[in-house]
Amino acid sequence: MCYVDEAGDTRPLLHAAATETPVCVVMAVVVDQAALRNLTYEFITLKRTTHPNLHVPNTRRLSWVLPEVKGADLRRALRTGAQRRNRRHAIYFLDRLVTMLEDYEAKIFGRLWIKGIGTPCDGVALYSSSMQAICGNFQRHLVELDQLGFVIADSRTPAANVNVSHSIFTQKFKVDGDEFDRILEMPTFGHSENHVGIQIADLVASALLFPMATYRYCLGHVQSVHVDQNFGHLTARYGARLRALQYRYHDAAEQRWRGGITVDDRIGHQSGGLLFQL
Repeated sequence: MCYVDEAGDTRPLLHAAATETPVCVVMAVVVDQAALRNLTYEFITLKRTTHPNLHVPNTRRLSWVLPEVKGADLRRALRTGAQRRNRRHAIYFLDRLVTMLEDYEAKIFGRLWIKGIGTPCDGVALYSSSMQAICGNFQRHLVELDQLGFVIADSRTPAANVNVSHSIFTQKFKVDGDEFDRILEMPTFGHSENHVGIQIADLVASALLFPMATYRYCLGHVQSVHVDQNFGHLTARYGARLRALQYRYHDAAEQRWRGGITVDDRIGHQSGGLLFQL
């Protein structure tokens, strides 16, 4: 199962102090469907124990899937000036989230876009190309595992969902063959309240990759609430572990490594390999 979510937005960054996010992340978390039941129970338990004040509609245990722990809220707790207890609480939650991904042998990959300052940003092309790259990596991973798979992405607008799904449709049904023959259908779009996998993808994208990217690629260039010196602690604590969770493969034809979290840096034109480095 491949769960896809995004962090940030695709609006252009008009100037260095603009309120728009300087980074957009579109990424996937892949887990074995056979582990999904246990992963779901463990994640619900994590939410119940760390966020007991979430608004749950009733007392049934499974209703705890409905309220979400949002990555943006954890990110806010990690900024310079945040209360120490809020920072400790966010780190406690993220420690256990990353350990959970390791325990269930999850894989991550996707694209991370650092917007140029004062340059256009084509949101449709960005998201569609990111989803095509995610499906390409997922296809390769499924071939290695000799498995079939399914993609569920966090729902956006109906029009945006249709455009993205159609971009995969054209690759699956082109005349010269199915480029994603291990992926059972076009990506489907779900509500994050119903899918633990999407909630986990949001947390990885928004509470980890997004702030790590703003620290690495935007600090000193962009002056906004989205960029904070304190986010460097996330790289020190989780960089090596997230690097190890990437699904990467060697492209023999081009003699290069592919997959993982790729970075397109339109500000400093720095390497994607810096994302996880101290």
